Amino acid sequence: MTRPTMDLRLTPHRSLGPQGFRILMLVFAGVCGLGALRFLALGAWPVFLFMLLDVALIYGAFRLNYRDGRRFEQVTLTPDLLTVRKVTPGGQESRAAFNPYWVRVELDEADRQLALRLHGQRVAVGQFLSPDERVEVKAEIERGLDAVRRYRPSTSLSE
Repeated sequence: MTRPTMDLRLTPHRSLGPQGFRILMLVFAGVCGLGALRFLALGAWPVFLFMLLDVALIYGAFRLNYRDGRRFEQVTLTPDLLTVRKVTPGGQESRAAFNPYWVRVELDEADRQLALRLHGQRVAVGQFLSPDERVEVKAEIERGLDAVRRYRPSTSLSE
């Protein structure tokens, strides 16, 4: 197998790490819990239930968000192949392969969507990235493709 000249791993950004998540949930649950106990003491038990439901819903939303953060895309370039491997949060994979000499890297100016295109085949790349990150990824892929396209292996027998 040919050694990759470029190997990018694209992952969604998560600004709140596991430790921050624990602290946030403890503070949120504590504040809601104190409020819920106050309402329970006043005899407003339905408010108590809804405040506990709030904590459960916020926790569930964060868990779903972290699960989605497990997805990634791997863009690998070798002298004879550009591959895009997408892995979902559940571990399902999809792959697309392109000839590096003919593939085009497109960044739609209107919606800033990054895609690789070749003969009618189009694969979106980095949909979870910010618009600025897509511009950076496009530049990185184009640099790699330019290097591969300029590379000419030696065919002389004297080397």
